[in-house]
Amino acid sequence: MSSGSYFPPAVLLVEIPKRDGCLRPLGIPTVSDRIAQMVVKIELEPNVEPFFHPNSYGYRANKSALEAIGVARGRCWRNNWVLDIDIKGFFDNIDHELMMRALKRHTSSKWILLYIARWLKAPVEKRDGTRIERSKGTPQGSVISPLLANLYLHYALDKWLQINYPHCQFERYADDIVIHCKTEKETLDLKSAIDNRLKQCCLELHPEKTKIVYCKDNNRKGEYTHTSFDFLGYTFQARSCRNKYGEYFLNFLPAISKESKKSIYERIRSWRLQLRSDITLQEIAKRINPIIRGWINYYGRYNRSTLYHIFFNLNRQLFKWAYRKYKKIRRSMSKAIIWFTRIAKENSQLFAHWEMLRILPTER
Repeated sequence: MSSGSYFPPAVLLVEIPKRDGCLRPLGIPTVSDRIAQMVVKIELEPNVEPFFHPNSYGYRANKSALEAIGVARGRCWRNNWVLDIDIKGFFDNIDHELMMRALKRHTSSKWILLYIARWLKAPVEKRDGTRIERSKGTPQGSVISPLLANLYLHYALDKWLQINYPHCQFERYADDIVIHCKTEKETLDLKSAIDNRLKQCCLELHPEKTKIVYCKDNNRKGEYTHTSFDFLGYTFQARSCRNKYGEYFLNFLPAISKESKKSIYERIRSWRLQLRSDITLQEIAKRINPIIRGWINYYGRYNRSTLYHIFFNLNRQLFKWAYRKYKKIRRSMSKAIIWFTRIAKENSQLFAHWEMLRILPTER
């Protein structure tokens, strides 16, 4: 690499289904190319990281999606309106010339600029061997792409917002962006301005997914087309809460989104636990507990009670497993329920979600 003689091979194109039914193109580099990109990332990242906006949370050290969600929650309480932004095909439409101009502001290392330019132009190879030349975009799935994407949007949007709309706070995780505004007029004007700004940077707002949201709660009256938005797997909307006096009121809060719930249900069904009578309950716990803990740690941070129905569903799958495996309890449903409840009480820490529920696992 130091001699400039390394040429990156073509990137393998893998298309995975998205939640909206479309396909997301991923570019999978070779192992050697991953190593080469990591070398450049380690060298370049310290030069650009200090310049990134504090409201940029994606793919950065000491930043997380949960932190972005928590900040968004607090700002929704203080601002009536949200501009929920979706950039159409962001990774596929990054302009190479503008990308290189941004890079040159942070490094003068010719070898870094040389290799990033080569990675940007590296062709995409389909599974049938067909190669597609690229004149724009950076493939998702590569080691260097998240850093390049953050740098591109830093100049295309973050810095522009900081200069022109310093009073509009925002949270950005890669190309997932929400901006907070005080009034509807301010939000409409900002949307138009951002649309023009992104066009200057060869990007485009998604006409259907970009929307203006009214953060409706007890104190915000009136109706609006959109009163909820999704951000990083959470849905922000008006939810019933109880204050310290025991009185119920509406507050604008995040909780696990319907799409995330659907994904979890599909994952649980894919385990087909009721058919795994060849393994023990302890073995099942060992296999699925890391996944369950991940769900609890992420989606249970805000409004954890919304996870209960998911875990009741999981308990039903475990109950079906026990009912199918043991002949003694198969003869009587009541005996099966008593047996399963006893196991859950005696081993409440066996499954990660049992201790969280703190109620009988067969209750609904």
